Amino acid sequence: MNNVVKIKLGIVAVSRDCFPESLSVTRRENLVNAYKAKYDAEDIYECPICIVESEIHMQQALEDIQKAGCNALCVYLGNFGPEISETMLAKYFDGPKMFVAAAEETSENGGLVQGRGDAYCGMLNASYNLKLRNVKAYIPEYPVGTAEECADMIHEFLPVARAIYGLNHLKIISFGPRPMNFLACNAPIQQLYNMGVEIEENSELDLFEAFNKHEGDSRIPEVVKDMEAELGEGNKKPEILAKLAQYEITLLDWIEDHKGSREFVTIAGKCWPAFQTQFGFVPCYVNARLTAKGIPVSCEVDIYGALSEYIGTCISEDAVTLLDINNTVPADIYNSDIAGKFDYTQKDTFMGFHCGNTASCKLSFREMKYQMIMARSLPQEVTNGTLEGDLVPGEITFFRLQSTSDNQIRAYVAEGEVLPVATRSFGAIGVFAIPEMGRFYRHVLVEKNYPHHGAVAFGHYGKALFDVFRYLGVEDIGFNQPKGMLYKSENPFA
Repeated sequence: MNNVVKIKLGIVAVSRDCFPESLSVTRRENLVNAYKAKYDAEDIYECPICIVESEIHMQQALEDIQKAGCNALCVYLGNFGPEISETMLAKYFDGPKMFVAAAEETSENGGLVQGRGDAYCGMLNASYNLKLRNVKAYIPEYPVGTAEECADMIHEFLPVARAIYGLNHLKIISFGPRPMNFLACNAPIQQLYNMGVEIEENSELDLFEAFNKHEGDSRIPEVVKDMEAELGEGNKKPEILAKLAQYEITLLDWIEDHKGSREFVTIAGKCWPAFQTQFGFVPCYVNARLTAKGIPVSCEVDIYGALSEYIGTCISEDAVTLLDINNTVPADIYNSDIAGKFDYTQKDTFMGFHCGNTASCKLSFREMKYQMIMARSLPQEVTNGTLEGDLVPGEITFFRLQSTSDNQIRAYVAEGEVLPVATRSFGAIGVFAIPEMGRFYRHVLVEKNYPHHGAVAFGHYGKALFDVFRYLGVEDIGFNQPKGMLYKSENPFA
C-alpha cells in the first residue's frame, strides 16, 4: 500500500511529582520490552529524555519525539501522572494520540505502599482534562494493564492511528458532477474539513482534456503489458487495454500534479452517463487497479464512499472495494447452497455488486467484459472495461462514514462474510451474509437514509473502524444489533 502511512509511535511516560519517578521509568522500560518481544520494534520509539512531570518536561519530550520522526503518540501513565502537562503534550502533538495506564504489579515487599502508582485514578483526571482542552485521544476499552496488556493496546491502536493520520493528510479528488438520480451520493464538504480532509472538485471536462493529452504516451505499452499479465485468460477485451492504460496514466499524473501539500490521495470518479460515449470505455478496471495500489477510486462521484474506502485501506493495509447493497438472494440459491450449511436466515443474506471495480486479487475468477446494464441503451463497444467475477469467500466488514444532507456525520459498521456460493450473475459480485442483516437494513441503512454504496474491507475490522469513528467524534455509529437488542425505531410488538 503506497498510499498509506507507516506509523512510528512515540511512548512518553509521565509521573506526578509526589510519586516515585522510578515507577514510571521502570514501567515504561517494561512496556517497551514487552512490545518488542511480541511485535515489530520499528513501530515504537521510547522517549528516554525525561519523565514528564512539568510543562518544561512536556516541551522536552515533545521536541524529542518530533526529532525522532514520530507521527503518533502514546502517553503512558506509569503512575498517577500530571493531568496538566500530560494533556498539554497531547494537545501540542500534531498527530493521533492515545492514553494508557499501568496496573499495579504486586502487593509484596511494599508494592502497595511505596510501589503503588494509582494510575487507575490518574486516568480519570487525564480524561477529564482532555475534555476541558477539547483534545481528541484514543483511550482503550479498559485502558489500565500490565506491560504486556498495554503493549497489546498499543498494537491495536496502530491501524486507528494510520487512519486518523491518513485523513489529516488526505486529499479527495473528484470528477463530477454525480450522475442524475444519484442524490444518495450527496457530499456536504464541511465535515470533510472538520476531519482534516481536503477536497478538489473538478469537471469531467477537465479529466477528458487531460486524457486526450495523454494520447500516444510512451508509457502506455508498458501498462498494457502489465494489464495483460494480470488478466491472463480473462483478457476478453484486448482491444480496449490501450485506452484503459492511457486513462490510468492520466489519473496517476493528475494525482502527482494536484496532491499539493497532501501526502495521500483518493479519487471519486465519474463513470456515466456521458463518460462511455466520450471516452469510449468504462473506467471500472482502472478503478480496481488503482484501489489495489492503495489509491481507492469510488464510482459515481461518491465522495464519502471514497473517504470510507480510504479509511478501510489504512486499517486493513489491503485492497478494499465499494459495492451496491444490491439485491436479495433468491430462494432457490438460498435453499440449495446456504440453508442447512450456514447458520444464516435468508434475510441475513444479500448480494453486494458493482459493475467491475473490485481488485482482481479479491475475485475468485476474473474476466474483462462490457457493462451489461449500460449496454442496454448504448453500443456495447463503448461499455467495455469492467472486471467481472465472484468475490473471494471469507470474512468481510461492511461500513460507511457519511455526512447527511444537513451536515450531520454518522457511520455504520457490520461484520460478516462472503459465502462460497456461486452468484449466477454478472459484475463484481458476491453473496454476503451478515447476522441480523434484515433488521440492520431496515433500522440503520433505510431508517438513517444511508446511500446504496457500502465500503467493504476483506477481514473483520469492526473494532478498529468503530474506534476510528469514535475518535473522529461520530456519535451515531450503527451496527447489526443482535436479537433481543432493539433499535430505537424497532417495533417491540412486531
